[in-house]
Amino acid sequence: MTNRHTRTHWLRVTYAAVALAITWVAPAALGADTKPAEPSLEQRVADLEAYVNNGPRTADVASRVAGPGPGHNGWMMTSSALVLFMTLPGLALFYGGLVRRKNVLSVIAQCFGIAGVVTILWWAVGYSLVFAPGGPYLGGLKYAFLRGVDAAPNLDYGAWVSQSVFAMYQLMFAIITPALIVGAIAERVKFMSVLVFVTVWMFLVYFPLAHMVWGADGLLNGIGNAGAKVSAIDFAGGTVVHMSSGWSALVLCLIVGPRIGFKREMMPPHSTVLCMVGTGMLWVGWYGFNAGSALAADGIAANAFMSTTLAAAVGSFTWAALEVIIKKHASILGFCSGAVAGLVVITPAAGFVDPSGAVVIGLFAGAIPFLFCIKLKAVFGYDDALDTFGVHAVGGTLGAFLTGVLATSAVNPNLTSANPAARTNGLADLVAHGGLWKEQVLAMGLTLVLAIVATTLIGFALKATMGLRPTTEVERQGLDVTEHQEEGYIL
Repeated sequence: MTNRHTRTHWLRVTYAAVALAITWVAPAALGADTKPAEPSLEQRVADLEAYVNNGPRTADVASRVAGPGPGHNGWMMTSSALVLFMTLPGLALFYGGLVRRKNVLSVIAQCFGIAGVVTILWWAVGYSLVFAPGGPYLGGLKYAFLRGVDAAPNLDYGAWVSQSVFAMYQLMFAIITPALIVGAIAERVKFMSVLVFVTVWMFLVYFPLAHMVWGADGLLNGIGNAGAKVSAIDFAGGTVVHMSSGWSALVLCLIVGPRIGFKREMMPPHSTVLCMVGTGMLWVGWYGFNAGSALAADGIAANAFMSTTLAAAVGSFTWAALEVIIKKHASILGFCSGAVAGLVVITPAAGFVDPSGAVVIGLFAGAIPFLFCIKLKAVFGYDDALDTFGVHAVGGTLGAFLTGVLATSAVNPNLTSANPAARTNGLADLVAHGGLWKEQVLAMGLTLVLAIVATTLIGFALKATMGLRPTTEVERQGLDVTEHQEEGYIL
């Protein structure tokens, strides 16, 4: 073998050895191997503690707790079902019992139709516009068509809950919010007009507002966004759900106008029994609404469960007590209205207030919406058919403000400097030393402007194009037979 051949041979051997060394050694040395390190016993214990406490996973370590936490995931799936139960059948029966017999199916159909339309929008772009990274006012399209939304958690919102479950849980909020508007315009708006209104309203009001309040980079997210311009808090939807729907409902009912015969004919509920059954379903489902908003089966959820119960019961009793004082009797409708008002007002505060705070909220919830529904509604003369404005707009606004007054870090560590976002954007300081109510007022003001302006534009646009109301003859006959070719009762 010549020297040249010898040199070639050894070069090949050297290259092979280097390549083998790179294959075995380089990934670890250069960090090319992206597999997390195996956890030590101490790290494994820390991971389990994080699961139990609903804290962050141990960074850069292969968790032995595979996938999401089964307990937290199980609670969130249950909560999702409970929130859907609030709309179907809860709200459908609550509203259905309050209208006249000839319109009971129209209200139920509107609730079903909204559930379908909103679900399609949520799948296409809604979830992404609310919860994908984007900007302070609206999310991006990263999760359009639920792309990438699978069983793995979205760490922006919860370390131990599957993103697929989180997305479905938030869908239920998106469904019930526009369905609440139906109560103010019941018995006098065409079915297709309701669906078109809701479709546009979701893009102009719900999606941007929900992102601003709950999105990881949202303008109003004091809990989760270190860069929030307004350090407001909203546990389960005082602004996002109740204020947005309630104020929109008032504007829309003014645009539509009163029912034929309003103030001249008696228009009592056709079934107080259905109303009571629907109220009971709403109360039960509200535990998923409020306690589920902790996004875990943890201590914050337990506090929200307790505060929800106290506020609903106190609100119901207070409303009925005021009826006894003023009217000399307590009505089933009064008990129902007070319970729903209590649930509405506690919603933004459920995970932030202690038991005494919940009782105070229940007292205000039974008194202030009562004043609007029984007294001021008659003074101003607007036809809010089922008191959506008096309960949801007034109650949601009241709840958002009282949250700023009564929130305490003793029941929620996210309000302390232990939460980096709250420490950076000043929320922890506001809770500790007062002043949070000012941030709440700013969030309330933005919600009011967005809901009123957008609803005004949509309402008048639809009125000028496809029309909102059926003919006088159709309205007198009832929407069940004329729009759905069905009757709720065959007598």
